[in-house]
Amino acid sequence: MLRKNPSGDMPVVDESAFIDPTAIICGKVIIEDNVFIGPYAVIRADEVNDAGSMEPIVIKRDTNIQDGVVIHSKAGASVVIGERTSIAHRSIIHGPCHVGDDVFIGFNSVIFQTMVGQGCVVRHNCVVDGLDLPAYFHVPPMTNIGADFDLNTISKVPPEYSAFSESVVSANHTLVKGYRKISNAL
Repeated sequence: MLRKNPSGDMPVVDESAFIDPTAIICGKVIIEDNVFIGPYAVIRADEVNDAGSMEPIVIKRDTNIQDGVVIHSKAGASVVIGERTSIAHRSIIHGPCHVGDDVFIGFNSVIFQTMVGQGCVVRHNCVVDGLDLPAYFHVPPMTNIGADFDLNTISKVPPEYSAFSESVVSANHTLVKGYRKISNAL
């Protein structure tokens, strides 16, 4: 469902994207081409800053936002999800936040007030709050990263996880085509 926010902003969605009918996309949201938005996802850009304005939530091309993901932003801050990125089931991305290109965010993870560099893999049940992740870092399952976390304890992304991330993106491209075909046939 696409709907306006209280400021009157309506989402802008590329016609090649697929948004599941149960998903809610609200307000100043920009969804680029070939994006998959799964069932029960909520992407909501509706809060304003002290000056009464807000930055958009941008979902860049070839990205997949899976079932039950929530993307929101505090006080109108920017949220950008990069190209070919996968945000897995029930994760929360809360702005201010920037997630780079070719990133995988695992199931039930929370990303807040941070920049996640290109090619990072954040595994399931992780929290990244207030500390930027350089490119190609691998965050092991159930890791909590805060402002005082020592990034030297984290390794680079192993090749098998990069391959897995690419396979998830590929699978979701197939889903976009399949679901668009079904919805056009109805």
